[in-house]
Amino acid sequence: MGQPAASRAAASPTVGKAMLNKYARAFFTRVLTPFATFLIRRGVSPDTVTLIGTAGVVAGALVFYPRGEFFWGTVVITLFVFSDLVDGNTARQLGRSSRWGAFLDSTLDRVADGAIFGGFALWYAGHGNDNVLCAVSIFCLASGQVVSYTKARGESIGLPVAVNGLVERAERLVISLVAAGFAGLHKFGVPGIQWLLPVALWIVAAGSLVTLIQRVVTVRRESAEAEAAAAAQGSEAAQ
Repeated sequence: MGQPAASRAAASPTVGKAMLNKYARAFFTRVLTPFATFLIRRGVSPDTVTLIGTAGVVAGALVFYPRGEFFWGTVVITLFVFSDLVDGNTARQLGRSSRWGAFLDSTLDRVADGAIFGGFALWYAGHGNDNVLCAVSIFCLASGQVVSYTKARGESIGLPVAVNGLVERAERLVISLVAAGFAGLHKFGVPGIQWLLPVALWIVAAGSLVTLIQRVVTVRRESAEAEAAAAAQGSEAAQ
C-alpha cells in the first residue's frame, strides 16, 4: 500500500508472512510451490487465490467469532492465511509484476482486518455481553484502517513516512489471532484462558493509538521539512 511500483510478490508483509519467521517462510514456500504450480496449470490466477483467501478469512471471522467459537474461527483463518504465500508464489512463477496485484492485496487486507475485529465486536455486542470490549474491538478496527491510511496518504503526497510504528498491521493481527485461538480453548475446559482475548484487544487498541500518533507526527515533521526545503530552493532561485 502506498508503493505503486510494488508487485504482489514484493508487497508489504501480510498476516501469514508476519506469523512465520524467515526460516519458516522459506520452508512453507518450498512446501507450497508444488501446490502453486498445480493452480497455475489449472489456470488459477494469483488474483483468484487472493480473493479465495480473503473470502476464507472473512467467513472464518464472521461465522465463528460472533458465536464465541474463537478456537475454530482462528483455525479456519490460519488455513486461509497461507493464501498470502500461495498468491505470491504463483505470481513469481508466472513472472508477473503488477501494480494491480499489489493494490488488490492491500485492499483485501483491509477487508480481512475489518472482518476479524468486526467478528470480535459482534460477539461482545451479543452473547459476550460486554459493551466496553465491543467498543474496544470497534476502535481496533477503525484505528487499524486509519493507521494504514495515514501511511498511504502521506506517501501519495510525496512524503516517505519514515517511521516504524509500535503496533502495525502484522502485530495487530498476530496478537489478536493468537490470543483468540488460545482463548477459544476455554470451551475445551482450560480455565481462565478466555481473558487472553480482552487483554490482547486492549494492547492492540493502545498500540494502534500510539502508532497513529507516531505517523501523524512524522508526516507533520516531514511536511514541514519539505516545505522549508522548497522555500529555500525558491529563495536561491530568486537570487
